[in-house]
Amino acid sequence: MQPISSELIIDKLEKLPVYLQIANQLTDLIRKGIMQSGQQLPSSRQLADALNIHRKTVVRAYDELLAQGWLESKTGSGTFVAKHFPEINPQPLNDNPDKIIDTKKFAGFSFEDKPHLHRGVLKNASSLRLDDGFPDPRIAPLEELSRAYRTQLITGNSYVKLGYGDTAGSYWLRRQLSTYLNETRGLKTGPENILIVRGTVMGLYLSSTGLLNPGDNVALTELGWSGARMNFMQAGANILQIPVDEHGIIVDALDDICKKIKLRMLYVTSHHHYPTTVALRADRRLQLLALSEKYGFIIFEDDYDYDFHYLSRPLLPLAGADQAGMVLYCGSFTKTISPAFRVGYLVGPENVIKHLSLLRRIIDRQGDTMLENAMAELLQNGIIQRHLRKSLRTYRQRRDVICSLLHSHLSDFVQFQIPDGGMAVWTKFDKNIDLEKLAQKALKTGLYFSDGAESNLLPERLNATRFGFASSTVQELEQSVEILTKLLKNQ
Repeated sequence: MQPISSELIIDKLEKLPVYLQIANQLTDLIRKGIMQSGQQLPSSRQLADALNIHRKTVVRAYDELLAQGWLESKTGSGTFVAKHFPEINPQPLNDNPDKIIDTKKFAGFSFEDKPHLHRGVLKNASSLRLDDGFPDPRIAPLEELSRAYRTQLITGNSYVKLGYGDTAGSYWLRRQLSTYLNETRGLKTGPENILIVRGTVMGLYLSSTGLLNPGDNVALTELGWSGARMNFMQAGANILQIPVDEHGIIVDALDDICKKIKLRMLYVTSHHHYPTTVALRADRRLQLLALSEKYGFIIFEDDYDYDFHYLSRPLLPLAGADQAGMVLYCGSFTKTISPAFRVGYLVGPENVIKHLSLLRRIIDRQGDTMLENAMAELLQNGIIQRHLRKSLRTYRQRRDVICSLLHSHLSDFVQFQIPDGGMAVWTKFDKNIDLEKLAQKALKTGLYFSDGAESNLLPERLNATRFGFASSTVQELEQSVEILTKLLKNQ
């Protein structure tokens, strides 16, 4: 009895009941081989006296372990460790602390730590920001969304609404999206052409996992989104880099590559190229679609901020002019409302959407049906459309303000073109400025901006970054540029 009772530690201040503390510690002793199969336990009275607790507490602990199969009872003989456990040799105490594994931090098995997955997670808590080009949630229709979400929770057949749904997403949202995308982007879709995803990243993951094989060639622009590159690398694709200029991706360079190798997929941000914000010129759009049909490669069109174009009407997506079924079109409400609301859409031929819906089921059974239906209600009632018109005016004003500030205060240090659309200004710094150190200094003063490293796929480092303006008020933009001006002039 003495060795077993000495191994048990009771903490009456713990929230866990004492009988469960005893039960858990006894099972741990069995796992470690300290208590062996067939070993007799002290009687409930003996153990209770040794631990200075009530006998009924020990009885409850024993009953719990008897029910779970850890112990067995023999009438008239006592309680024993169940005989079906294999013999376990107790592990000797390790006197070398360097060899002790902290299993909370480190696994006992090996796995491949892939470098391409090491991408920083943005958790910006700074009071000021010139971010990657995010919306301002302060002007988003949050009250309307909240009411719509609540309505979905409390009305209708709860068994149906709160149960499992279609892996392709809410049919109501897909129907409303189909109408909305057809009217605003010139697409020709039905609900069956749309897969609701949790954002562009999910659309990319499903497409790269479901449509690529290891070793397939995928083309990206030299300046581009690191999230796309990560997905294609994870799928085992061979990544090719295509140059860009002031008119977007250089399609002739892509043509030269296609003449030499078999290309499976091209990732492109045609409307506002990420990160430079330039629009793909009309003749290149036609050429790109013709190349896709000629060489048989998929175009993944990431239209991340279509609704925010200030010069004229937005250029229609490649998907709207696709006559060969080669384009997958992806967008989300991230830039419309906030990154916290994970609702996006992947548009393509029905057979592809059905295939990717089957794949989606094994990683994420379905999305947030309540949120998807709430978004459908906002689309149906025109609330999203009104919000976009309002935010377009607001963001255009903020674009003009930051461009004016950059020109008047920082023209000796930076070069930029006023973007026709989007939510950020692609800003090139003088080569003598250490952009990484500048970003670090700014962060210490309460201003966040990226040093631009993630946007660059080239071996040489480009001294440029995106200054997002949409999420900041005019006053916040003025304060941000003031901080930058002081740091640059005092360096």
